[in-house]
Amino acid sequence: MRENEMLEKEEIFSKVLRAGRRTYFFDVRATKADDYYITITESKKFTEEDGSFHFKKHKIYLYKEDFAAFQEILTEMTEYVLNQKGEEVISERHQKDFKKEFFAEKLEEVKAGGSYTDIDFDDI
Repeated sequence: MRENEMLEKEEIFSKVLRAGRRTYFFDVRATKADDYYITITESKKFTEEDGSFHFKKHKIYLYKEDFAAFQEILTEMTEYVLNQKGEEVISERHQKDFKKEFFAEKLEEVKAGGSYTDIDFDDI
């Protein structure tokens, strides 16, 4: 089989999700028996002090016999997170002034009659 034919066979169907420094690649691939499976690749960009960069990649192989269970658990987990924490992203990396805003709120609480004991180490 020519190299181009092999590449065409590997690239059956693909989608890309760019999410900040991470990129997720969803690819449908074929086994030697010409059955399909999915690979999910996370690629994360790391920048060195000298300005150069490299990528770290992690890959999951998902076969048809596992699709239903995988989808069921993924749905359960995502629903749990959204039900517990909502859709708003709460993260230092996603909010520029997360710490500043957090401590400003705590300071306002103290000024309004609260005490420093209202701050838990888990909050920091």
